[in-house]
Amino acid sequence: MALRLDTEIQYLKGVGPKLGALFSRHGIKTVDDLLQNYPRAYEDRRAARNIASLKPDDLVSFKATVVQVSSYNMGKSSRRVYDITIRDATGQIHCKFFRTPYKGYFERFQNGKEVRVVGKVTDYRGRLEFHHPDLKDIEPEEEVTDALIPIYVENEGLSSAKIGKLIQSVFNQVKEWPVESLPLELVRKHQLLARPDAYYQIHHPEATGGNVYNEFKSHAHQRLIFEEFFWLELYLASKKAGLKAEKGFEFNNAEIKIQKLITSLPFKLTNAQLRAYDEIKKDLISGKPMNRLVQGDVGSGKTLVSFLSCLKAHESGFQTCLMAPTEILAEQHFRNAEKQLAPLGLNVGLLTGKTKAKDRKEIAEKLASGKIHFLIGTHALIEDWVQFQNLGLVIIDEQHRFGVAQRGILKNKGTSPHFLIMTATPIPRTLAMTVYGDLDVSIIDEMPVGRIPIQTRVINETKRPQALQFMVDHISRGRQAYFVYPLVEESEKIDLKNATEEFEKLKVQFPQIRFGLLHGKMKSAEKDAVMTEFREHKIDVLVSTTVIEVGVDVPNATIMVIEHSERFGLSQLHQLRGRVGRGEHKSFCILIMGYAVSQETKTRVEFMEKTNDGFKVAEFDLEIRGPGEFMGSKQSGLPGFKMANLVRDFETLKIARDAAFDILAKDPKLTKKENLLLREELLKSYGPTALAGVG
Repeated sequence: MALRLDTEIQYLKGVGPKLGALFSRHGIKTVDDLLQNYPRAYEDRRAARNIASLKPDDLVSFKATVVQVSSYNMGKSSRRVYDITIRDATGQIHCKFFRTPYKGYFERFQNGKEVRVVGKVTDYRGRLEFHHPDLKDIEPEEEVTDALIPIYVENEGLSSAKIGKLIQSVFNQVKEWPVESLPLELVRKHQLLARPDAYYQIHHPEATGGNVYNEFKSHAHQRLIFEEFFWLELYLASKKAGLKAEKGFEFNNAEIKIQKLITSLPFKLTNAQLRAYDEIKKDLISGKPMNRLVQGDVGSGKTLVSFLSCLKAHESGFQTCLMAPTEILAEQHFRNAEKQLAPLGLNVGLLTGKTKAKDRKEIAEKLASGKIHFLIGTHALIEDWVQFQNLGLVIIDEQHRFGVAQRGILKNKGTSPHFLIMTATPIPRTLAMTVYGDLDVSIIDEMPVGRIPIQTRVINETKRPQALQFMVDHISRGRQAYFVYPLVEESEKIDLKNATEEFEKLKVQFPQIRFGLLHGKMKSAEKDAVMTEFREHKIDVLVSTTVIEVGVDVPNATIMVIEHSERFGLSQLHQLRGRVGRGEHKSFCILIMGYAVSQETKTRVEFMEKTNDGFKVAEFDLEIRGPGEFMGSKQSGLPGFKMANLVRDFETLKIARDAAFDILAKDPKLTKKENLLLREELLKSYGPTALAGVG
């Protein structure tokens, strides 16, 4: 049969149904998918070395012989470390693996087996080692191969060499390649390779191009990176244009209650808060639906800005709702709204999963009649029975914890209501341009006057007794503390301290201190009772999991201790740290690392000592972990980039974004002849709603 890019992978010569099923399990279902399984690196055979000549950070390739294969537990944990010792005529070195690439991987390496080693040399505690190198069988024909060899991710025994041969088979069998999908003017302007040429060069690198290819700077890499960014940005541009084309509620200029609230505050709003509200106000009176993201660090005053926006809606005759990800956070918002907005005549309601049936009925009646002006709640807000008389403003707190569908349901409870989205997770500009590229962004980058910086200290497990004594000293002075653990209960698979067990140990060790336990598996009523006791200082130390990450506000809590801090992302550590430092007393965050932590991990966690700036933490976190892990891959809304990297390729992202927005500005419906293929590809990739409402 004639081979096309959309041909199922099993019909490629050398594949078949069995291997096709294996590929399919890893997301490779068509010939085009196989071509887009790009090399993760390139092995430069000219960089062949011997063991005696190795230096830290060298990326090398050489032949060696397996001397020994062993494994052992890491520290006191149950995690296995595999150690393959190899040697050549000049010496020997250890190849360590902290995870198993696939089942049966280590059984391949018997003593005396000759292998090719490709990897980066690591200086680990004064000794040179390889961590997760490529160990490959010596191929008979390898002595006559090109100097630069593509390296592919291996899966379930499917070797890099086998994948390379199948990709070569594609180039031998595909005779007709699709026409260029990008406008020719765009290709010429940015000096991009044609896509078939980019495909060929990415899998057939120039023998002398090692550094250029390994740094993703070849012409082939640049074409494919540009294209991945371009399609995303074209979709975001169309989505944003569609939102702008809708007609929204035009709020009036009344500011009486807003000014009353501002003058009643015991402090002045920061310039950043005033700037953010001014940007929101311009949207609200424009007649176009607002879709704005407000970013601000923990404690920067985002909630107060959202309350000003709520007052704007109320003075214009509209209702507002605020959706929060947890009951704890929803209740905190409700208490603050009752304190600050109820005196100004706003009737504030609270709706969560535990709201009783009788109260729900009353809320339904008051909402429908317009007697509730501001409804605060959790996911319960999206239930069918929740119907507003005149919903004009939707506020969503911590957007990344909600799906797109939930946002859509809230939108349909009104007629193009304004949307205000808040996040206390500072999002680097690179991510904001992608995840929230369809939104306008306001940044509150200034902390209230008098906020005392939190002092952070990273220690290892051996210093734990001193940390506990430090906590006890502060408790004796009337302060409170948090103790956070990554697990709720003991796990057979992971050897980490857990909240439940440590809670019992701490109670025995410090009988004079009142401890409370909080975790996500507890019932809502139990969690509420514990939080109320902590807030009222009937509990001195709250032992918890990350359920306290968002929304817990106890000004008297001045100590945050996080166990196994190496298990958390930096942005999560920053959120947890933000639970203290909310009152008049100096606050401290102690990050305890477990045993056998690598130098790389230690360096990452120690970054927390350098800054309290959430945006700097977020940038560093994104750089070292990547966007999927940073946001949580399922919730992030990020596309699955195969080649592009938001940090490394930020300049290309900006160029692709400008190009996409420029094309759509000139041809909103993409109906011009030169853009018809763009339209077809966009609709195929993102569905019929991609251009809905544009133009």
